[in-house]
Amino acid sequence: QVRLQESGPGLVKPSQTLSLVCTVSGESITNPYSYWTWMRQFRGKEAEWMGTIAYSGSTYYEPSLKSRISISRDTSKNQFTLQLSSVTPEDAAVYYCNKRGLTEPMTSPDRNLGIWGQGTQVTISS
Repeated sequence: QVRLQESGPGLVKPSQTLSLVCTVSGESITNPYSYWTWMRQFRGKEAEWMGTIAYSGSTYYEPSLKSRISISRDTSKNQFTLQLSSVTPEDAAVYYCNKRGLTEPMTSPDRNLGIWGQGTQVTISS
């Protein structure tokens, strides 16, 4: 059974870099049939796609975040990481990591697609 678990600080100061780790069990993140994605959900809104790292290490980012986002991976630990720089209070959200199959829409917020972690609340405050 594939499981994903987000971890990282729940409180980040404005202008700093948010860093979250997704630890995957039950499947290798180098599996060529899966994408590994970060989503976030603002209060009262549906989830939004932030970016994806493919089995090859190639990355894809939401254009509005491209100047601030970086997704990387550590294959030895079967983890992938989100970094979002220069955060503001508007970045406060629940952050999710997510596995998608190659035939599933990579950016869709549909919670029925793929496998999701439980999510982690991030607050931006000094």
